[in-house]
Amino acid sequence: MEPNHTAPSPPPPTPTAEGEDVCKIDVPDVAMDGATLLICLCGLVGNGAVLWLLGCRIRRNPITVYVLNLAVADFTFLLLMLTSALLYILESLSCNTFPFFVYLKSFLLPLLLTHNMGMYLLTAISIERCVSVLCPLWYRCHRPQHLSAVVCALLWALSIAVIAVVAVLCLSHQQDQCRLSLISMYALNFLIFAPPMVISNVILFIKVQCGSQRRQPRRLYIVIFLTVLFFLLFMVPLSIWNFLQQLSYSPGHSQVVFLLVSINSSINPFIYFLVGSCWRRCSLVSLQVAFRRVFEETGVTVISS
Repeated sequence: MEPNHTAPSPPPPTPTAEGEDVCKIDVPDVAMDGATLLICLCGLVGNGAVLWLLGCRIRRNPITVYVLNLAVADFTFLLLMLTSALLYILESLSCNTFPFFVYLKSFLLPLLLTHNMGMYLLTAISIERCVSVLCPLWYRCHRPQHLSAVVCALLWALSIAVIAVVAVLCLSHQQDQCRLSLISMYALNFLIFAPPMVISNVILFIKVQCGSQRRQPRRLYIVIFLTVLFFLLFMVPLSIWNFLQQLSYSPGHSQVVFLLVSINSSINPFIYFLVGSCWRRCSLVSLQVAFRRVFEETGVTVISS
């Protein structure tokens, strides 16, 4: 079973009584793809700002290393979704299937790569923050200096390796092996990475609410909690949708699913800004200040990565 298209192909022209072909445009699908296109544009601008600010303007620390990699994954995902949505809009409006559209089926593989990487990075961020709360002395004194960079490199390697296996099996038309590889990938995501991410955030939430960590970076914890929450709300449906397809179920239109995941990959920069700005007036200066408040809060003991 090959990876599925990110959107269904437009219906063929329908002959009229006079023998002329009339193109039937699926207006809801085109509108959904148009909304996805606009969201992707906003998300690319937001994640571009994150890459510029955290990469060039704000002091590097263990958390910003993870956030930078997360912004790279989100930026790549949105760029692919932007291209896919634009091509499908053109295809729908023209009522023709151009030769290069057949290659869009392979778009799902890099989309899954960045989707997996986002989950892996959020798990790593959540675990590290949880350890810093539960074992603050060890975290301050014994945390390896370049742990964040090493973890990110290993997670990228894992994500690429998983998708490479899926690509080899799926693009070679080995349907049973393709289905098994995709199911195994979802099992890895939901059984290995998702539980630690959720449990770590529950622990952080309880610790902050109990007030035992008053000197800890509350804004950062709020950012992590909201980022994970929106990931679970908007990004997990992609895995569920594709998983059901591997089980031969028909989960419905893909446009809604990809609209949700586009929102998830676009929303993180706005979370960083809103939490860090305390709802003050938006400007280029306040944007940088907001990011500093989140990622360079006083009371955070960081080790250069």
